[in-house]
Amino acid sequence: MLGKLARQHDPNVLVGFDHADDAGVYQISPSTALVQTVDFFTPVVDDPYVFGQIAATNALSDVYAMGGRPLTSLALVCFPEKGDLAILERILAGGLSKMMEATCTVIGGHSIRDDETKFGYSVTGLINPARVLANAGAKPGDRLLFTKALGTGVISTAIKKEAAKQSWIDAAMTAMTTLNKTAAEVVTGHVGPGLRPGQAERSSPNSERPTTSDRFSVHAMTDVTGFGLVGHAREIALASKVSLRLYMSQIPFLEGALECVRAGHIPGGLKANREFAECVVSYEEGISDELKTLLFDPQTAGGLLISVASEYAAEVAQTLRAAGVPAVEIGEVLPAGKPLIQVFA
Repeated sequence: MLGKLARQHDPNVLVGFDHADDAGVYQISPSTALVQTVDFFTPVVDDPYVFGQIAATNALSDVYAMGGRPLTSLALVCFPEKGDLAILERILAGGLSKMMEATCTVIGGHSIRDDETKFGYSVTGLINPARVLANAGAKPGDRLLFTKALGTGVISTAIKKEAAKQSWIDAAMTAMTTLNKTAAEVVTGHVGPGLRPGQAERSSPNSERPTTSDRFSVHAMTDVTGFGLVGHAREIALASKVSLRLYMSQIPFLEGALECVRAGHIPGGLKANREFAECVVSYEEGISDELKTLLFDPQTAGGLLISVASEYAAEVAQTLRAAGVPAVEIGEVLPAGKPLIQVFA
């Protein structure tokens, strides 16, 4: 819909909505830019505290996906007029716990009465304008790394139907409440010598210290969320004018994800993603429909999809794993061609 409106022309906008990037980037000085995003949704779990944590993790992820550092946030609340305020307090407390973990300060918010509960945040971060990791930038020969397993959408649907095993729920909750902070810090070089994984090195925006993204030639990055793995891979391919190849055997799935698909716990968003994006995908023979389905599963607070020069891919993956991020290589970048995305067994 935004594409149908009159275009604004502002030279300070480094990243807008043209290429479906995770967040907007607005330059405010030669060495500093703002990263801005907003995200909110209805509950995906029963526990209000955990729901708040998931909503915060999801909103923060867009800033991390650009290579930025979250700075401040504003809470967005929709809550029933006669709802139990103790529940709302727990939602806010859960969100605050993740904002504190991200060292992102909640400075206010806005609430409205609504029959259906919704919660999330608008997040503002900082980034060096020369080191923005957008959808555009992936190069033929790059390898694709991914930092989380797929399956939160189908498992969340099974939870709503009271059909999910506790082990599946636990795995999904862990994934959806794990910040992409450590992964982003490794990629952008904010984990320095002597620092623990997840403990960011504080430096001024004017620092000329080389970043990991420079040293390791990370060319593009996005987080895999509502459009699923194929949907977000498609955005990278289109923005970068390349094609992609994914290897199904290397893509990680959460415990219970395949069982949920086989039992028919398919969210509406997955069906919409598949109807929209499967036209650009070709599959090698022998891949089951259950596995194909999970490629379109809408993720909440999903992992980072990273395009890195081939000569550094193994080192980046090893560095991420050493920091506690279960990164794996799932594919590669090809010259532009058809199909846009190939899926091999």
